[in-house]
Order: sequence, then structure tokens, then C-alpha cells
Amino acid sequence: MNWITFWKMARKLKPSSRPAPMADAGGPPTPKQIQDLFRDIHDAQIHELLAEKQTVKLFYIHSLVDETQLQSDIVLPILHGSAAQTGRNIISDEIVQVDTLSKAEQLILEGSVLVFFENDHVYAVKKRNTLGRSINTSEQEAIVYGPKDSLSEQLDNSLTLIRRRLPVPNLKSKKFIIGSFSKTSVILLYMEGIVNPELVRIAESKTKEIDFDGIFDAAHVSAFLEDHIFSVFPQFQQTDRPDALASALLSGKVVWLVDNTPFAIVAPITFFDLFQSPEDYIHRWMVGSFLRGLRFVAFAIALFLTPVYVALSVHHYQMIPLAMLFVLMESRSQIPFTPFWEALFMLLTLEILKEASLRMPSKASQTLGIVGGIVIGEASVDAGIASNVLIIIIAISAVASFLIPNYLMTNASKLIQFALLILAAWLGMWGIGLGLIWLCIHLQGLTSLRQPYLAPLSPFFGRDWKDTVIRLPMTSMKTRPAHLKPLDRFRILKRKI
Repeated sequence: MNWITFWKMARKLKPSSRPAPMADAGGPPTPKQIQDLFRDIHDAQIHELLAEKQTVKLFYIHSLVDETQLQSDIVLPILHGSAAQTGRNIISDEIVQVDTLSKAEQLILEGSVLVFFENDHVYAVKKRNTLGRSINTSEQEAIVYGPKDSLSEQLDNSLTLIRRRLPVPNLKSKKFIIGSFSKTSVILLYMEGIVNPELVRIAESKTKEIDFDGIFDAAHVSAFLEDHIFSVFPQFQQTDRPDALASALLSGKVVWLVDNTPFAIVAPITFFDLFQSPEDYIHRWMVGSFLRGLRFVAFAIALFLTPVYVALSVHHYQMIPLAMLFVLMESRSQIPFTPFWEALFMLLTLEILKEASLRMPSKASQTLGIVGGIVIGEASVDAGIASNVLIIIIAISAVASFLIPNYLMTNASKLIQFALLILAAWLGMWGIGLGLIWLCIHLQGLTSLRQPYLAPLSPFFGRDWKDTVIRLPMTSMKTRPAHLKPLDRFRILKRKI
């Protein structure tokens, strides 16, 4: 027997650290079984209520139950009810009879109070503590005009905000419980009669296949739904704006709401969706089209401006106009580093300042970003570490990256910029060209929920260009995106275009 075979056998014999599920005994659970199941939990409470002719026992976890509702809706009706009506006048919309121990465990951990009667009947009364913050404005996608509400960590509140905007029975919802330990509730939303049923089938199968012990955020869910885990580009859109979610549902997309997180997941998306903002539909269509086009230009500047500077400075200085070449030579005359190391050092410094400003308290982050940028930039020029021209280029690239409305896309552009910088220092403009070709090939091969990532460009859908790089008037958008293959293509009742 070699050591590899011995190691495999040892792994099979090693006991699992995960507790084995408790087998259900016949009949409803007893208070003793419940106490044994939740032993060593300090806030697990059991109380006895002496009604007129019987004793009623309550079991619950204090931190999961609303104590005020417990007293007013359960305790007082039991104590002051007649013998014939003991327990019948409990005030609650959700009362479930419990038949098994595993069901009792699940309901208690969801915030229910277990009520034991002497006739061996056990009921679970849901009195979950609705602790949470109020509805606030969106900080990630703030707009000047338009709705100011955003999703919250409470799943029911988020669902309410969406149903208020789509008060129709076509809005379907399916609930899943994922996470073997976290037991996180996830709701899949879609518009029946509009969305392609194949998208719903794919979304359901991917959600059911999630097998992990703890799911605590929408990003954790999207990590298991992605088609390409080794890509830097986001394949799902995360937003906390209910108006954006309602618009996505009407377009024929599906939405996931995740409990305990204020962000929802939208799919399928395309590369062009990541540059759209809810404010585009508030401006006049010409202004919205200009701003959307400006974002694509800013994205190209953030990716290519610094690599092009390095390529021209190292390999193709003969392409620089003579007057500009003199300025560049003068600014670099005292710099001991090559343009590549100079640019790499300044880009890394900029990313350090960005991360530091995000991690600092809000009042100190703005001061750190402004003062740190000015001080480090001036000191770098005075010390001869960086040139004035490079400082300007880095600043323009940084400002351009802020125009991208999707934060995940902004982070992806950073990695692409560093990759293009290395190619520019190695092969010059040929390296940038190869990087651009690789980028196009990579985007062409990506999918979101098994739908093409570059639609409506590839494959080409002419009518979908009404709301892609530019935005035409709302009166011209009478059809839904064709690349989503919706069942109902038309947004209007009179289907004449």
C-alpha cells in the first residue's frame, strides 16, 4: 500500500465535523426533545402558562422573536381565554401545526414560537423580530431626479417595493432556501407571459444547484450562478433600486432577491447594460444619449490612455509631434525610471489611495483622497520620481474611470489597464493591439445566464440599438429587447409599429 492510497483511506475514515441531522421520532415533538435540541443556547426560552384547566408551554429563541407581539398576541389571549377557547384566539396570520422534530427546529430558527398544549398538539406561531433599518436612498446609484427609495436587508420590504411598482398577478415569485447552515432565503422574480421560459428554467436549475454552507450576500449567490468564473467582467448586475428592477422585469429578465442584503441580482445582462444609469431615462433623450456615449469614451480612456503613453514613450517616440516631444523630453529629463516603471508606480499609488479612502471613516476619506493625491503627486514630481505629463495622464484616467456607473465594471477595468500596460511596455502599440483583440475575443465568448454577452452587437439585433449606446425617445421603444427572446415583444396594447 503506497502513501497516496493510505491518505485516501484515512480521509474516508475521518469523521465529519458537520453535525448529523437528528432523526424524527414518531408524532409531534415534546418539550424535552426541543430542550435537548437547543441546549447550550443562552437565549432559548421555555415558559409555562397556567390557563383555566390546562398548562400551555411556550418555547422560542429570544433574539429571533418580537417580545411585544409575543405578549400581546400569544400570552394574553391564552391567559384570558376560556377553557374551551384556550389557544384558539391567538392573534397571528401564520399558525402551523408541527408534526416532526425537524419541522419544529426549522420554524423556531425562522422566528416562530412553539406552543405545546396538554392534548399533545404543537403549533408554531410566527412572531419574527423585524429588526432592520428604514427605507433609505440609494448611495451607489444616486440620481438627482427620480425615486429615492432603495432595497433593504429585509426580504419582505424589498419585495413590497417591487410589487408596488408592478401590481399585477403576472409578477411571479419562487422561494429557495440555500446554505446548509445559513438557511438563506432567496426569491426568484419574473414576469409570466413576458420572460422566455428557458431563462426561468436555467435560473431555477442554477439556484437549486447551489451547495454551500453559508450564503450571506447577493455576491455569494452570483458567484455560483456565473457561466465564466475566470473572467474579470461581471456577468450579473447588482442594484438596490426597485425602479431599475421593475424595468428589468418588464424587459424580460429575471431577478434574485437575497435575504439580509440590500442588493438584488439581475440577469441576463450584456456588456452595454453595465454603462446604463437610471438617470438616462429622466433626461431628455438627446442628453441621455450624449451622457451614455460619454461613458463609453471614458471607459476607453481609462483603459488605453496610460498604456498608449508608455508605448509611445518607449517604442514609438517618432510618432509624437515634435513640439510635444520636446515637452515630454524636458519633463522626463530627471526621471531615473523607465516610463513603464514610472506609470506602474503611480497607478499602484493611486489604487492604494482609493482603497484607503474607502476603508477610512466617511469624514476622513475625502480629506485623505484630496490631500494624499496632491501631496504625493507634488512630492513625486519634485523628487524626480514621476513627470508632470504622467501625473496629468494618470489623473485623467482616474477621473474617466469614475464615469462608469457599475462599480464591478470599474474594478474590472483596473485589471485590464494593468495588463495593457505590460503589453505596451513589451511590444508597444502592437501589444496594445493584441490586447484589444484578446479583449474582443474574450467578450465574444462570454455569456450571462447562457445568453450572449455582446448582444445586440454579436449576434446583431438592429431594433435593440434604440437603447444601447444611444437612447432614443421612449415613444420609439415599443418593443422589448429581441436578444432576450421575450414571449410578448410589444410594450404597447396597439401592436402596430
